[in-house]
Amino acid sequence: MWTRARSGAARSDPSDAGEPGAPPLLATADPDLRAAVERLAAATGAGLEVVEDPVAALARWQTAPLVLVGADLAPTLGDLRPARRDAVHVLAATDPPPVTYRAAVELGASSVAALPGATEWLAEQLGDQEDARGGSRTVAVVGGSGGAGATVLACAAGAVAAAAGPAVVVDLDPWGPGADRLLGLEDADGVRWDALAGTVGRIGGRALREALPRRGDLGVLTQGGAGGSGSSGGPGGPTTGGGEEPPLEVVREVLAAAGRGHDTVVLDLPRRSDARTAELAARADLVVVVVDPTLAGVASAARVVGWLGGTTPVGVVVRGPGARPEQVARAVGAPLVGELPSRPRLVEPVLLGVGPLRVRGALAAAAAQVLDVVGATVGRAA
Repeated sequence: MWTRARSGAARSDPSDAGEPGAPPLLATADPDLRAAVERLAAATGAGLEVVEDPVAALARWQTAPLVLVGADLAPTLGDLRPARRDAVHVLAATDPPPVTYRAAVELGASSVAALPGATEWLAEQLGDQEDARGGSRTVAVVGGSGGAGATVLACAAGAVAAAAGPAVVVDLDPWGPGADRLLGLEDADGVRWDALAGTVGRIGGRALREALPRRGDLGVLTQGGAGGSGSSGGPGGPTTGGGEEPPLEVVREVLAAAGRGHDTVVLDLPRRSDARTAELAARADLVVVVVDPTLAGVASAARVVGWLGGTTPVGVVVRGPGARPEQVARAVGAPLVGELPSRPRLVEPVLLGVGPLRVRGALAAAAAQVLDVVGATVGRAA
């Protein structure tokens, strides 16, 4: 499969190509190619619109989320000079001749692929389009100080978001309590970070979603193997096994796939100031700093907010009684986005080993507040 770097050619619309709900477009009059792509589309559950006329393809060029152009129509379509856009690929049923590559350049295509060799790649493309989550949102949660309850809030946000659509909690803190344990998914089948550490290449959004430990629409990606993420007794107790962190390039690909396969992605970040954490925070639509409203907790959280400032929007959630939440937020230097109740009753089932975190009442309300702020942030950026 031939690929090329995206040129600097202007596009008619700088936003992501396609309209929500529109099916991928296949432009070809080749019956063999059409049959092969239709089989793949049916297998992945993706919709597909097929046109045999180049002008008809031109009329749907901007609305389709994915455009597949058969080698038979590529030269003619290239002569029509369609507007440049993302997610255009040229397909051939056999090894394509040089004229196909020239046409691909005219179309601004990202790749030229020959079937059946590119079958797996094409299935991923179609599967991701079937599952592309329009307007997916990402929220990162980090503790302003040790034991502030960041993982509790991250898990609660994931659970609340899953009531409305596919959501995933991504545990990026190797020394944390383990998001799978708090969610009661430590014994669930599915891949963990150690299984993904050696991943090479693109990961399909739906493939990742289906591979994770999950309950209903809520999935989790965390450290360790099935059977538990470590010897932690819960937040504030002993840490997990502190497994090795996956390579950053793998984390990047996984987060991209998570966004394609879920409506909401919640990142549980480690509390440290390094380039890796800064990049992860910058991928979020909102970073929430959980603050313990004590003198030491506020001072520590202020340093975290100061370090994060400028990379992405930051909000504060104040946990437990103490100073007024608005005063805490002003002292920390970020807007207040929610209040988190004290921890003991919420995590008692986890500490006793009799059940997962109870996401209800004030905890559920705090998570919903955070998600509302993230939704508003995404809406303003759109």
